[in-house]
Amino acid sequence: MYYSFAAQENVHSGYFEARRFTRLVETIVISLVEIALLSNRVIVAPARLLAMTKAEEAVVLFQQGFNCAQAVLSVFAADFGLERDTACRISQGFGAGIGRTDDICGSLSGAIMVIGLRYGGMRPDDTAAKEKTYAVVAEFLQQFKKLHGSVACTDLLGYNLSDPQQFAQAKTHKVAMEKCPAFVRDAVNLVEKVV
Repeated sequence: MYYSFAAQENVHSGYFEARRFTRLVETIVISLVEIALLSNRVIVAPARLLAMTKAEEAVVLFQQGFNCAQAVLSVFAADFGLERDTACRISQGFGAGIGRTDDICGSLSGAIMVIGLRYGGMRPDDTAAKEKTYAVVAEFLQQFKKLHGSVACTDLLGYNLSDPQQFAQAKTHKVAMEKCPAFVRDAVNLVEKVV
């Protein structure tokens, strides 16, 4: 009887220790995410810590102020051994239709970088990797185009960001905050299917 009571007490005590540990971890995670949000820097991977999907995390990063390409590439960075800060710096110029030049949507540029990380070759004679990468990119872009009708930033937003007047109008009407989260989400969801 004594043995069984002691065993139950140990199990009971272990249960409370586990609960205390879980609460401590949750508190630390919430604090880190709050610090990341306040400093507008990615210092923690919220999706891993708060059970967000990659698509949800990318949308949050976009809403924090990262551009579309940064938001997409950075949620996959750790999967390929790439630092998030490095991913954000690499993809910075690809946002807003490649630096507001009326080109391909930055969400797609970020996703294409992910495809390159997954399938891209590292030797000039690796034609199999090159062909595989091109085929996956073509399929990915076709699927996105089916969803949204275009891959061009101007067509998707309805504003040409390379035109200063249209850029100002788009900014005034908060077009990016209204439309781009869907492009970021769909780019991540589609690229997850191929990588």
